[in-house]
Amino acid sequence: MPRVESSVTIDGDIDRVYSLAKDIESFPEFMPDVKSVTVLERSDDGARTVVEWVGIVREFKTTIKWVEEDIWDDQARNCTFKLVRGDYHSYRGSWTFTPKNGGTEFVSVIDFEYDIPLIGPLIKGLIAKKMKENVDNMLAAIKKKVEAS
Repeated sequence: MPRVESSVTIDGDIDRVYSLAKDIESFPEFMPDVKSVTVLERSDDGARTVVEWVGIVREFKTTIKWVEEDIWDDQARNCTFKLVRGDYHSYRGSWTFTPKNGGTEFVSVIDFEYDIPLIGPLIKGLIAKKMKENVDNMLAAIKKKVEAS
């Protein structure tokens, strides 16, 4: 199963970075590859959400849709997520936020499988590359948003 790992150090307080990351409904406002994010369920304490994502894959002129369950740990400042249903065959991962050099390190790890019948290794490699680009773009967008405020 392909794995995408990415990290960024953000010049911002960990509480601010974590709060922005947890406000996933705002992502389409500042992330061009995210068409929509809709919270379908939220626990009373906000620790568990079920979220529908629609991402834009410009190279293929299409969208990719999935629903994931997110478990937010405010004390540890991390989020683990897993696929409920959608276009992915398998999708799970974590976001971790830790203090670093007066700022915050945001680490994203995603294990995924996106199966299209009869596609070859070249196309699978392209999908993995696109997934890495999307994760990098998401981290960069959060970094830009935090550091601009």
